[in-house]
Amino acid sequence: MSERSPVRVGIIGAGAISQLVHLPILTERVDVDVVALSDADVHKAETLSRRFGVPVVMDTDELLRFDEVDALVLCTPNHLHEEMAVTALEAGLNLLVERPLASTSEGAERVIEVAETEGRVLSVGVPHRFRPEVAALRSFVEGSELGEVFAARASWLTRKLPGQRGSWRSDRESAGGGSLVDLGISALDLCLWSLGFPDVAKVSCALASDGDAVEHSGSLLLHTSGGMAISVEVSNRLFAREDRYYLRVMGSEGSAAIPPLEVYKLLGGRPMDVTPRQPLPQGGENPYTNAYRRLLDAWVRSLLGLAEAEIPREQVTIMKIIEAAYRSAESGSEVDVEG
Repeated sequence: MSERSPVRVGIIGAGAISQLVHLPILTERVDVDVVALSDADVHKAETLSRRFGVPVVMDTDELLRFDEVDALVLCTPNHLHEEMAVTALEAGLNLLVERPLASTSEGAERVIEVAETEGRVLSVGVPHRFRPEVAALRSFVEGSELGEVFAARASWLTRKLPGQRGSWRSDRESAGGGSLVDLGISALDLCLWSLGFPDVAKVSCALASDGDAVEHSGSLLLHTSGGMAISVEVSNRLFAREDRYYLRVMGSEGSAAIPPLEVYKLLGGRPMDVTPRQPLPQGGENPYTNAYRRLLDAWVRSLLGLAEAEIPREQVTIMKIIEAAYRSAESGSEVDVEG
């Protein structure tokens, strides 16, 4: 593919993430042609194809091997990610897979191995990494400006909305779990990426399900081999005015938190506010969609050969922690994270 040729993209899955993020952002780019769309609900796919000007609606199995696209975005239920990703990669296509990369750590390893063997671009939907305040917090940690980090806390709590109906996310076989998978993977990635992915040795976890097939809440305590303590809390049963999403990092010489970004350092024997100014999203966007715009820009640039795309090996680590958390919740005790 030449640098002047638009990237031909197909999107599999016409749910909320495609409607809110992938279709509107990718179809407005001059260096991308969204040429095909598929979904189990053909009527929905056809409606969206007309709305966003996507010329072709096709069967998913056909699109996974379609030689008229250069790359695919996978926005399907979790249990389909691994096999779809492997099929597309072996067909010579590049990928962006919404989290999780696969439902198991072994599955994630398999997808990564195929991407490396085939020499394909493989990215995962982790937009929080592209939020300016997250990047700023991470830079303070990387530069040891907070001293020795000894604790961190991350949380993603979403409101329970009245009238919510069940979906594939409430089915354990399709989703792979409840809030620990749906929200916990992002919360863990946010926390561990900001900390430089320290080695997590042990996990303790408690879950709440109210008798449902999947858990609605989970609390994790992670211990790293270096002695750091990390707590993560997730729930889709928050009773509040708005969702809560945050991270706080504690160090021997300072602390930092988001959102909003707040950084304090010990200077001259007293804590001082050293929070850098942050750019505001343009065009009325919120931080979530703006972060996705940055993520998709990085992905497209890698497809055009303008930037290097790193293989997301850390997603295997994330899934090993998730698996350890479920083992801990089942046994009622702290467990080791399998290497």
